[in-house]
Amino acid sequence: MSNIEKQDKEIYDAIICEEEREKNGLELIPSENYVSSAVREANASVFTNKYSEGYPGKRYYGGQVCTDVVEKIAIERACKLFNAKYANVQPHSGAPANMAVYHALMEPGDTILGMELSHGGHLTHGSPATVAFREFNFVHYKMKDKTTGEIDYERLRSLAIETKPKIILAGYSAYTRELDYEKFVEIAREVGAITVADMAHVAGLIAGDVHKNPLEFGIDVMTTTTHKTLRGPRGGLILTRSGDLAKKIDKIVFPGLQGGPHMHTIAAKAVAFGEALHPSFKEYAKQILKNAKAMEEVFKKHNVTMLCGGTSNHMLLLDVSSFGISGKVAQEKLDDVGITLNMNMIADDTRKPSDPSGIRLGTPALTTRGFKEEDSKIVAETIVDMLKDPENPLIEEKAIKSVKKLAKKHPIPDSF
Repeated sequence: MSNIEKQDKEIYDAIICEEEREKNGLELIPSENYVSSAVREANASVFTNKYSEGYPGKRYYGGQVCTDVVEKIAIERACKLFNAKYANVQPHSGAPANMAVYHALMEPGDTILGMELSHGGHLTHGSPATVAFREFNFVHYKMKDKTTGEIDYERLRSLAIETKPKIILAGYSAYTRELDYEKFVEIAREVGAITVADMAHVAGLIAGDVHKNPLEFGIDVMTTTTHKTLRGPRGGLILTRSGDLAKKIDKIVFPGLQGGPHMHTIAAKAVAFGEALHPSFKEYAKQILKNAKAMEEVFKKHNVTMLCGGTSNHMLLLDVSSFGISGKVAQEKLDDVGITLNMNMIADDTRKPSDPSGIRLGTPALTTRGFKEEDSKIVAETIVDMLKDPENPLIEEKAIKSVKKLAKKHPIPDSF
């Protein structure tokens, strides 16, 4: 950091500011985590200098001896981690990974059947705000019961028969239960569709053997980010069981959508995959779920409305409208005391996305810091106190003290 401090004090100060924020606060955004020092070192390595268009053994630039080694290791580890036959480790993030799959397997105007945004789907699953929405025809399924999170599979099937989608998408961004992948595969085979599972949020839970692996239930393609529960650098990953599909996807990732891969990030992915293959990662994944259930217990005790009635994964969705505040206000007030989470729409929300009715929180980052169930309960109690009386300075002061105490008790580790 000494070189940055000498050369660019403004950026140095911003980095130090972020380090202090992360160290002294509690990160509950479900899509965020802390990476190891080894992952950060790889991400900041000399591979950032290298241009490597193409794939191992088939590059368009010279000097690829070392890059090929790194990318092959990343591919091998990704396949082993998720029991896949083929992996593309080049996507820059989750959204580009999804776009690559769409373009590889469909033509413009073809239909994708995915989860509706307010019911838990991702922007790339058909939000009108995205480029994908302009290029493909999106049809959406929903939850059958918002209090349990049960998907309306009967409606999903009827929509599939009616609209003949090219892709049926199993995946989510704000949904707290597991999906029935066998039903997705069964419906897809009935209508001749390809199944794609977007597991960006729960990839670490799959790798840690605490969630079902879609590929083992017949899903054709799986996309994911490499951060979130997988605890790697910010990046994307595509996995498949079919060589024919893998070839189509490879051609679209490069040269179809991306130029040179970010080799420094691929090196960091390889390190993170290696960490996730270690037996200790399974214990980490188990603890993520235990901590989430501990927080659920507190919210139930206080009669806080939870979408899907609770959680089966790492995240919880709370409807804060009963407290007389919006999700935006809740996010801002909790930010003030050092608890970082995000405002989020709830199913069929009547409010706008920029000021929704809910908040979304999760336990991956807290678990990385070593939080156990009792610590997680304290955090949940603090959140409830703030939601009940967000303008009370005494409650705010108490919350700040609690956050500081927990942050000091559980410093961010350098390695796992």
